[in-house]
Amino acid sequence: MMPIRRNYNQNWLPSIFNDFFDNDWMEKANATAPAINVVENDNSYKIEVAAPGMTKEDFNIHLTEDNQLVISMEKKNETKDEKKKYLRREFSYSKFEQCMILPEDVEKEKISASVDNGVLNIELPKMTQEEKKEANRVIEIK
Repeated sequence: MMPIRRNYNQNWLPSIFNDFFDNDWMEKANATAPAINVVENDNSYKIEVAAPGMTKEDFNIHLTEDNQLVISMEKKNETKDEKKKYLRREFSYSKFEQCMILPEDVEKEKISASVDNGVLNIELPKMTQEEKKEANRVIEIK
């Protein structure tokens, strides 16, 4: 059996404070993305993005040439409080972007989105069987 080696470092307390206030650690802590749910039913796909405190003006949703749905949000708080002396201020700006490849059966022209109680809801309607047949039609060679 191998002996257990313990390292007793007497300088652990300053290290904790240095690690906590280190800029790299704080950047990693703020690098979290909002939670995203993707739900499928018979008629559509639904995307839910948790975004407390965000409004519809904070979001941008668009489709790319590569059949990707791009969801981005950006929130800036430009309030200044001259009475407060900030030692560190990090909650005044947030930015997020997520790209998702769309399934082939999505009706791109009918995609809709809304924000309700801090949740961005995106509905991606599916094509009907007739629309799928038209999209996959055979081209006659002349």
